[in-house]
This record gives sequence, C-alpha cells and structure tokens, in this order.
Amino acid sequence: MKEPVRIGPPPSAVPDLEALMGQVAVGDRDAFTTVYDTVAGPVLGLVRRVLRDPAQSEEVAQEVLVEVWRTAARYRPAKGTVMTWVMTLAHRRAVDRVRSAQAAADREERAALLDRTPAFDEVAEQVETRLEREQVRRCLRTLTELQRESVSLAYYRGLAYREVAELLSVPLGTVKTRLRDGLIRLRDCLGVSA
Repeated sequence: MKEPVRIGPPPSAVPDLEALMGQVAVGDRDAFTTVYDTVAGPVLGLVRRVLRDPAQSEEVAQEVLVEVWRTAARYRPAKGTVMTWVMTLAHRRAVDRVRSAQAAADREERAALLDRTPAFDEVAEQVETRLEREQVRRCLRTLTELQRESVSLAYYRGLAYREVAELLSVPLGTVKTRLRDGLIRLRDCLGVSA
C-alpha cells in the first residue's frame, strides 16, 4: 500500500508553537522566525479568501505577523492553540480592512451625491444677505444709544459683558439689562419668534 501524500513538514518537524511564543514574548527573534515560517502561509491564505485582492492580502498578512511579534505576550495557551490565536487575529484584521474599504466607498458615494446637487444661486444669496443686513441696521437704529453700543460691542466685536461694561464705564448689571432689552427689541423688530 502506498503511503499517503503529506502536505507541509513531517509531524516530527512541526515546531512547538506554544513554547516558541513564550520565547517570542521576551523578544527572541529566532523563535519568531520559526513562528513566522509556520504561520505565514495559512495567514496569507485566510486573508486572501476574505479580501480577494492579492496586494491588500499581502499587506494585511504582514500587519498580522507584525502584530504577532508585538503582542506575543498576550497569547494565552489556555484559550487555544497558537495557530487559532494567529488565525483569529488574521480574520479580524481582514474583516476590518473590508469594513474600512466599504466605509470609504460609502463616503465617496455620499460625496458624489452632494456634488450632483444643483449649485446654489450665489446672486440670490448675496441679495438676501444684503437685505438681511439692511433690516438689522434699521432695527439697530430703533435701540437706545446704550443698547446699541452694548449690542455692537458684545455681538459684532465679540467682547465679553464685563469688557463692554468697562469700556462704556457702566456697571455690569446695567450692561446685561441693556443687552437683554436691546435683543428683545431687535427680535421683535426683525419678526423673529422667541
């Protein structure tokens, strides 16, 4: 009877990955080389089945193997074999890449839809802005001098209430009252509902 054909190294040559991971966890490069040689093929195969793109598959497989090197100390033999742990890392990383690519495609599609919306009429916008400005100026003229100065300093120059009070040499409470009263009058004049 013919002996069955074996794929991969003979059983006696299969390295003890659990022991090697302990060495990798403390920075043993030779141990990592052996782990790398043992898991790189299966990792690439799994990632390629998920991604289907050869270049991205190689990139993700490389990222997984770098992660194995960096996080070897996190491996826990009680939770499964080294191969299971590494393949779980590979699957997660590949799925993350697919999700990331899908999210990017969705963003591009939304951006393309926004680009297709009709252009806003800039002339109409400028006219409307001018009319609004004129209405605000007209309403500002209906305020008392202290209200107008307070509103202008606080809302057009961006000063704090305390700074407005100091600049106008009036108490802070007076400025707050004048601002409140002035804003109420502006709201009423502009026809804005509260």
